[in-house]
Amino acid sequence: MELDGKQPSLFQTCLIIRNFQINFVACQLFALLAAFWFRIYLGPSHASSAVRHAFATLFGIYFAVFCFGWYSIHLFVLVLMNYGIMNMASIPNIHRYSFVVAMGYLTLCHISRIYIFHYGILTTDFSGPLMIITQKITTLACQLHDGIGRQAEELTAEQNRLAVKTRPSLLEYLSYLLNFMSIIAGPCSNYKDYIAFIEGRHVHMKLLEVNWKQKGYDRLPDPSPTGAVMYKLCITLISLVLFLTLTKNFPMAYIIDNEFLEKTPFLTRLGYLYVVTQSAKPKYYFAWTLADAVNNAAGYGFSGVDERGAFRWDLLSNLNIWNIETATSFKMYIENWNIQTAAWLKRVCYDRAPWYPTALTFVLSALWHGIYPGYYFTFLTGILITLAARAIRNNCRHYFLSSAPLKMAYDVATWVVTQLAVCYTVAPFVMLAVEPTIKFYKSMYFHMHILSILVLLLLPIRPQTHSVRKPQNQANQNSVKSKDK
Repeated sequence: MELDGKQPSLFQTCLIIRNFQINFVACQLFALLAAFWFRIYLGPSHASSAVRHAFATLFGIYFAVFCFGWYSIHLFVLVLMNYGIMNMASIPNIHRYSFVVAMGYLTLCHISRIYIFHYGILTTDFSGPLMIITQKITTLACQLHDGIGRQAEELTAEQNRLAVKTRPSLLEYLSYLLNFMSIIAGPCSNYKDYIAFIEGRHVHMKLLEVNWKQKGYDRLPDPSPTGAVMYKLCITLISLVLFLTLTKNFPMAYIIDNEFLEKTPFLTRLGYLYVVTQSAKPKYYFAWTLADAVNNAAGYGFSGVDERGAFRWDLLSNLNIWNIETATSFKMYIENWNIQTAAWLKRVCYDRAPWYPTALTFVLSALWHGIYPGYYFTFLTGILITLAARAIRNNCRHYFLSSAPLKMAYDVATWVVTQLAVCYTVAPFVMLAVEPTIKFYKSMYFHMHILSILVLLLLPIRPQTHSVRKPQNQANQNSVKSKDK
């Protein structure tokens, strides 16, 4: 909020941000304890679904009010508006109305952060939960439209599996959107998965996918999330330590400091860019991994059994740190970062867009993140670099597969280029505004932009085999094939 109608001082800003961070961590740690208690004492065998829904909802509302203060009213207003739409709108239009209202409200809040609250310094707290709730609202609306408003043969296998056949009750709806496990930091999950968890069918459904008799079991095993939670808490602790020690010592703003630019050689600046970008990551690793652990502690997030027979608790995981840090392509990096948001974009936009799904998905992703200019510099730069990286891979990679040393050299080179390209691309995402972004790219001589354009001009671009959705009937499949034409 503003203080006496004036812009806050640096000290006031830091104090408010610090208080929010303390509230955030306190809420998540309390949510973790509540999740263990919820699984042990309010498990499906001890409490009815209604009790579990009510407890999850009430605690979620309490956490929202405690963490975000009066800003939490934005969450409740959006939730109640869309509950009205869900019950009053016609099924053929329910996903459209819900999408417009949820994204419209979110966009208005994003706009207020720039023009009213000076780039969101004091209101960043509630925007994250609002973004997650927007994902859930639109996900449920689309899946309800699939379940009631469309024929089964019109749907893909995934849409059929996730389709919701009946409108949820108010309690179910509030529990899905406001439950204490995801109200603070997400992630977005599918409505049917959440209801199966509340009703005690979540783990059982996944276990039935495996032939346990073949493995020598007389009955279904009872997987415990404790091991997965402890492992994720260790990652959370390491991420927190790195955040507290690295982030303050390597601020992103220093990379456009005039004295730094004048005295530091270009290659050194590139190295520092990598360091400051790495220093910015631990806060995301901390928040997302802790959120995943909270859900697992409640018994939610079981995804089945891997090829080694180990139980997996990554249904709601938002990142794969190892794949991010060892990524040798832009595509590999993106696929392992903010995984649940990528899944949401695919389900509500890419799979449903009547034409140009890739472009429309990009537009939705940009709007969902906000209207800061830095976001759009990042997305546009990312598209250019992705196309260039694809062209290099398609035209050059096969020359390096003839021997192990050549393949190793190729992997090392593409790792270095990928990591530096990601740093170059995401810097505006942190800087937000136009002026520092332009100053940064000038200091970098726009080298990645220039190299990417040269690659696209000099190397032939092979047509990509676009993986489109495949409805169950052939007529729909043929119509989808012409979708991007």
